[in-house]
Amino acid sequence: MTLAIILLAAGQGTRMKSKHQKILHAVGGKPMVQHIFEAANQVADIPPVLVVGAGADGVQGLLGNRAAYVVQAEQLGTGHATMMAETAVKGKANQVIVTYGDMPLLRAETLRQLATMQAETMAAISMLTVMGSPESAFGRIVRGEDGSVVEIVEVAEAHKRPDSQAWLAIREQNVGVYCFDAEFLWRNLHDLPQRQARHGPEYYLTDLVDTAVHQGRRIAAVIAADPDEGLGAGTRAEMVAVEKAFRRRTNTHWLAHGVTLMDPDTTYIDPDALIGQDTVIWPNSYIQGSTVIGEDCTIGPNTILRNAHIGDGCQVEMAVVAGSNVAAGTIIQPFSIINHL
Repeated sequence: MTLAIILLAAGQGTRMKSKHQKILHAVGGKPMVQHIFEAANQVADIPPVLVVGAGADGVQGLLGNRAAYVVQAEQLGTGHATMMAETAVKGKANQVIVTYGDMPLLRAETLRQLATMQAETMAAISMLTVMGSPESAFGRIVRGEDGSVVEIVEVAEAHKRPDSQAWLAIREQNVGVYCFDAEFLWRNLHDLPQRQARHGPEYYLTDLVDTAVHQGRRIAAVIAADPDEGLGAGTRAEMVAVEKAFRRRTNTHWLAHGVTLMDPDTTYIDPDALIGQDTVIWPNSYIQGSTVIGEDCTIGPNTILRNAHIGDGCQVEMAVVAGSNVAAGTIIQPFSIINHL
């Protein structure tokens, strides 16, 4: 099997109230599109394709020639955005994953799992779901007796149905990550119905679920082991939730790998940092960028390490170290600022 991945990244994120494109806002130490691109790049057999809109220079400047780019001049929905990528992908892969550029917590292994399920079941679509709450705005997943997906009920549609609360109470929910059988996708994509949205007509990728059901094709679903993978960031408030999820994920990792965090709620570690065994990190410490900390160190409280390299057995308390190498066994005195950036 050959896998292509399309990242929908044309939205301007007007709810951010920002001069900058939504996906360029940083969470977890990087622009959010960089996280999902790096995950996609680990899995895809051809360079991931980004569907971009106006002001795409920032995205292209960030990712360069590691990605392919197509332009969605008019934003007419997820189905239309995928159509824009057809010429860049069709004929190059027999599996196509489509997802959003603002899902920075989505892991490479989850994308791989989705592709494996599609291949093993020969499904028209395999999709990622999460177990959510009745308050969630995600569409609800309805499964048939054989366990396959037979319908996605959007929240607005659920409110119109009899016994709407029962529909809204469905815990399994759609997060917008799909792996398509490529032949099925390109054969049916241009037949999507036109839907009337707030700003005009749109074409929704979710309508391909109905298409597959009517054609008697299977739709499989993978429930994400970590529901945080379904989080997106379309507003500043949602960015806070994503940032906290990154911190939970990273801190949990280091706690399981021999690092002591005296107060994880006030410890901030970027995903690219590396920390040695038996190091202790005290509260209000920030481990940023590609910082490397050796074994048996004491870091903090109230310390910032930014792109620093700290040798084994160091003590860094109430200090800032940026872009510098600190020799093993060094004691950095409180209120020191060591900055070689």
